[in-house]
Amino acid sequence: MVTMKNVVIVGAGHGAGQAVAALRQQQYAGTITLIGDEPWLPYQRPPLSKKYLAGELPAERLYFKPASFYDDAAIRLMLNTRVSSIDRDTRSVTTATGDTIGYDELLIATGSRPRTLALPGVDLDGVHYLRSIRDVDEIRAGMQAGKRLTIVGAGYIGLEVAAVATTLGMQVTVIEMADRVMSRVVSPELSAFYASVHSRHGVNFRFSAGLKGFTGTSHVQQVELASGEVIPADSVVIGVGIVPNVELAEAAGIETSDGVVVDDHCRTSDPHIYAIGDCSMHPNTLLGVQLRLESVHNALEQAKTAAANICGEEAVYCQVPWFWSDQYDLKLQIAGISQGYDQVVIRGSMEERAFACLYLRDGQLIAVDAVNRPKEFVQSKALIAAHARIAPAMLADSSIELREMS
Repeated sequence: MVTMKNVVIVGAGHGAGQAVAALRQQQYAGTITLIGDEPWLPYQRPPLSKKYLAGELPAERLYFKPASFYDDAAIRLMLNTRVSSIDRDTRSVTTATGDTIGYDELLIATGSRPRTLALPGVDLDGVHYLRSIRDVDEIRAGMQAGKRLTIVGAGYIGLEVAAVATTLGMQVTVIEMADRVMSRVVSPELSAFYASVHSRHGVNFRFSAGLKGFTGTSHVQQVELASGEVIPADSVVIGVGIVPNVELAEAAGIETSDGVVVDDHCRTSDPHIYAIGDCSMHPNTLLGVQLRLESVHNALEQAKTAAANICGEEAVYCQVPWFWSDQYDLKLQIAGISQGYDQVVIRGSMEERAFACLYLRDGQLIAVDAVNRPKEFVQSKALIAAHARIAPAMLADSSIELREMS
């Protein structure tokens, strides 16, 4: 049985909750202190822009584990508490209130925060970002049938909010700087499909649109575009990406590069400090790249890897990344990283709203975007990991199972 003195976890998101569970599952018998700057127990963020925003899920259902789990596992919880510094020499962290907590091993799970806009009127009431339970509670308070919602950004978050809002009967306009939806992560073919679906549900798009600012007295009333167009708005949701929370690690002299740099054991440049989740930049030997992933799967699996190494094992994190997005009755499941592809193969039927986009680079399968095709998603992951080279005509043939290809 492992009997280290103390593990301190900074952050209380999905990854932190999994790390706590994994440490106890591996019989870690020392003290575990979890410090989070939000008042809630570790909770799941993906449902925030989906079922929780729609009012279909109570806050308690978001929790990674119930309060009784932390009591039974003898976890020291310090919620609503911000860590202000890490002292690597004394192996301790200091909170904003001046408390000092020592550690033998430190796990940084500080996650990320919304990228903000420095524009006139961005501080008006009714202009929101979406990252926390509190954010969604505030957004949902203004979501009423007939009200006008403007969304800035046509990525996953923006489109998920649009799907919920139109279903509730709101008038929705989405403003996007690029010329298509989800432009950073999917092919033009898939962008066109999703834009068409949203348009049929009443969403209005403004593509290649610059933003000038927001106007109103105390509450937002209009969104001004650089073109001069003015869009009436009762509320605004800004979803233009996230920024990793690396400042704490950076100030402590830990290596960072668009994330806290870790090895394949999730260990930072300090051998007694680990980092996981949205804030970490890790090597992926399967894909041959350094990655910072905004993914629940990544946070969970890195948490398990870090916990195993803290407990003395030699665990390595190396998996095919995967993600998902729910919009209307469409479940988009993504495996791999499609950046740099030179060919996309459509398998299935876009008309029937069940298909997969398979991405190739130099003949090698590197990623899949599966829409209502869970089988293709699951089977593609193994082929991506195996660096499979498959003829495009065969990939497109739905009569042949992907698992039968090599």
